[in-house]
Amino acid sequence: MTKTTDFTAMFKDVMGNFPVDSKAMEDAFKSQAALNEKLSGVALSAAEKSTEISNKWTKETLSKLNEMSKAKTEPADYAKAMTDFASANAEVAAEHMAAFAEVAKKVQMETVELLLASGKTMQEDAAAAVKKASDDVTAATKKAATSK
Repeated sequence: MTKTTDFTAMFKDVMGNFPVDSKAMEDAFKSQAALNEKLSGVALSAAEKSTEISNKWTKETLSKLNEMSKAKTEPADYAKAMTDFASANAEVAAEHMAAFAEVAKKVQMETVELLLASGKTMQEDAAAAVKKASDDVTAATKKAATSK
């Protein structure tokens, strides 16, 4: 009868000879969690500012609508009220759209800064991990060579 090779033991030996640095994995997870926290903070701050702008815009529009909806004595006054509302609304819209653009610009700048800082940190961590892994593999190779 043919005996099957026990690959489990072989893989166990191979994996045992190539140590895994769990500290590096843990540090990478912590770095990623910290980056996600900062990015979430940027997004939530932008959402809060956008909500404030929208709320202010809505209040201003409603107050102008209140003025426009008042009863007038002359039919021409209705046309004037409508024109004044449209003109004021266009002006306010431009102001608020500029405010939204500023929020978007700030989010973009903060996100790029965070990603660049994170990339630099990850590059340094990766270089250190590669050096440590290389040193470990070299030591394991020397150990395996001398034990033969």
